[in-house]
Amino acid sequence: MKRARIAVLVVFAVVVTACGGNGTDATTTSAAPTTTTTPQDTTTTSEALGEPIKIGVITTTSGALQTYGQQYLAGLEAGLDYATDGTRVVNNHPIEFVVRDDALDADAAVTHATELVGDGVSIIVGTVGSGVALRLAAFAEENNILYISGPAATDAVTGVNKNTFRSGRQSWQDVATAASLLRNESGTVLVFAQDTAFGQGNVAAVTAVLSNFTVESLLVPEAETEFTGYANQINQANPDLVFVAWAGATSGAMWSALNQQGVFDNTEVATGLGDSVTWPFYGEDPSGINFLNHYFPGAPDNAVNDYLIDNVDTPDLFTPDGFVAAQMIVRALSEADADDVDAMITALEGWTFDAPKGSQTIRAADHAMIQPMFVVRLNAVTGGFEAELLATLEGNVTAPPEQ
Repeated sequence: MKRARIAVLVVFAVVVTACGGNGTDATTTSAAPTTTTTPQDTTTTSEALGEPIKIGVITTTSGALQTYGQQYLAGLEAGLDYATDGTRVVNNHPIEFVVRDDALDADAAVTHATELVGDGVSIIVGTVGSGVALRLAAFAEENNILYISGPAATDAVTGVNKNTFRSGRQSWQDVATAASLLRNESGTVLVFAQDTAFGQGNVAAVTAVLSNFTVESLLVPEAETEFTGYANQINQANPDLVFVAWAGATSGAMWSALNQQGVFDNTEVATGLGDSVTWPFYGEDPSGINFLNHYFPGAPDNAVNDYLIDNVDTPDLFTPDGFVAAQMIVRALSEADADDVDAMITALEGWTFDAPKGSQTIRAADHAMIQPMFVVRLNAVTGGFEAELLATLEGNVTAPPEQ
C-alpha cells in the first residue's frame, strides 16, 4: 500500500468519525479487560535484562469509537518496534504495555489510572475521548506521572499542565487546515457538531482561527439519530461555509440527511476526512465536500511512514498517534529513569523527530505537537473510494497559539 492514493472497498457499513464523546457516558458497563504485551527478546548483548517497565495504555477498545482505539494500539505496537530497532528494550529494560478499556467513560479511565499507578506505572498514554483526556491530564498532575494523550482532539489538553503531552493533532490544527480552503477573507461560518467536549472545542477553535468571519453554531445532542430537521436549519441559515465536526455511529445518518436535503448544493462544506470505514457515508459523489485530513497512508512520503505501512495490517486515521506515542515513550526512557518524571518531561520538551507524517516538534512552552496536516479529495471509484492528496501544510502553518 504505497503512495498517493489508497483504494478502499466498501465491505461493511459500521461508521465512526472524528474524536469526540463527552467522556462521561460509558458506552458499556462491563468490566474492562487488562492486556499485557510482552516484548520480544531480540537483544544481542550478553548482559542480563533489567526489570520490565510497564506502560499504562488507557484507550477505547469497546463501543462506538473502538476502531479508533484499535488503530491507536496497532500504531503503538509498530512504533515501539521502530523506535527500539525491534528489541522492545530501552536502556536494558523491556517495555510492556498494560492496556485498559476506558469505554469513553472518564470515571472508568481514572479508576484504571489509579490502579496502574498503584502498581508502579509512571507513564500512561492514550484515549480517543476529549473529556476522558482532560480527566487523565488532571490525574497526571495530581499524581506526578507522565501522560501522553492520544487521538483526543480538544485544544484544552495543550498547555493544561507540565505532566501532559499529546501524540495526535488538536482542533486548532484541523480548523487552520480548513481555513486554507476558504475562498473569501470574510463571511459566515456555521459549525455543525454534537454538543460534546469535542464539538464545543471545535466551535471555540473556529471562532478563534476564523476571526474575520461571523461564526455561528448548531449543536446537536449526542444521542440524536434524526437529522433532517437540522439539515433544513443549515439551509435556512445559508452560511458561506458549513464546518462539520462529528463523532460516533450516527455519522452515516447525519451525512445522508445533509445529502438528501441538498446542503452540498447550497453551500460549501468542510470537514475532516474520517477513517476509511466512514468514506461511503459522505455520499455517492463526495466531490462536493472539502476535506482537511490528519492522516491517510498515502499522504506522507517518508521512510517512517513506509515502515508504518509495512508493519501495520490496515493503517488508518489514528495509527500515527499510537506510533508517535511509542516514539515519545522511548525518547523519555532513553534520557531518564522511569521514576524520574521531571527528567522525562525535560527530555520531551522541544524534541524534534521524524514521524510517519513527517518532521514533528513538541513545543516546549505548552507541549503542542507541531506537525504537518493535509488537504485531500475523496474520489468515487469502481467498488469504493480513494483518497487523493491535494496539499501538505507544514507544521508552522497550522500551529496553535502558545498557551
